[in-house]
Amino acid sequence: MGYSSRRPHRVPLLSAKNRKLRLQFAQAHRNWTIEDWKNVAWSDESRFLLRHSDGRVRIWHQQHESMDPSCLVSTVQAGGGGVMVWGIFSWHSLGPLVSIEHRCNATAYLSIVADHVHPFMTTMCPTSDGYFQQDNAPCHKAGIISDWFLEHDNEFTVLKWPPQSPDLNPIEHLWDVVEREFRIMDVQPTNLRQLCDAIMSIWTKLSEECFQHLVESMPRRIEAVLKAKGGPTRY
Repeated sequence: MGYSSRRPHRVPLLSAKNRKLRLQFAQAHRNWTIEDWKNVAWSDESRFLLRHSDGRVRIWHQQHESMDPSCLVSTVQAGGGGVMVWGIFSWHSLGPLVSIEHRCNATAYLSIVADHVHPFMTTMCPTSDGYFQQDNAPCHKAGIISDWFLEHDNEFTVLKWPPQSPDLNPIEHLWDVVEREFRIMDVQPTNLRQLCDAIMSIWTKLSEECFQHLVESMPRRIEAVLKAKGGPTRY
C-alpha cells in the first residue's frame, strides 16, 4: 500500500498573520547566498530535562503525506522543568553556552546580550556587517533590550525575525544534537548540576562540520517556507 509508520512532525500552531510574516521574511531573503548567511549569528534558549519523555505518538502515512496537515501534531510554545541554557553560533565559530539560573527576564537577557552577544559579534564581524538573530520571546523584545541594540546599531544589525519560526533557525538542530549526545551517555546525570555540566561539555565538542552544515541549509529552509506559503516545513 506504500504506507510507513513514523512519529508525526511537531510544528507550531500558525495563525494566518504569522504565516504571512514568515512568507514575507522568506521572500525578502530568497536571494541570500550561503555567503550572506555566514554573517548571521544564531541564538536561542533551550531547556533540557533530567528525565526524558518524548510523547510517543505514531501515525501511518504515505511518503508524500508527511507534511500534510492531517499528519502533523500541533504544539504550543511552552516551558517545563530542567536546565535552561542560552547559546549562540555562526558559520565561523561556536559561541558560548550560558546557563540561565532562573527564568530569563529582560534583566537577565540584557546581561547575556552585553556580556556574550556583543563580544561574539565584534569578533565575528569586526567590519560591522554582521547580523544577530533572536526570536520574539518577551524578554527579547523588552524596552531595555531594544534600547541597547539601538545604541549599538552601528556595530551589527538585528534580524527582524518572523514569529513562530524555529524551522528557520538552525540552532534548533544543534539542540537536537546535544540532546541525542546527552541521551546516549554511558553514565546519565542524576541531578541538575550534573545535567548542566554534561550539556556544557557536549556543546564545546560540537564539530565545525556540524554547525557549518546547518548554516549551509538556510537557502533550502527559505525555499521550503516559500513552497509552503509561510506554513510549516519539514525542518
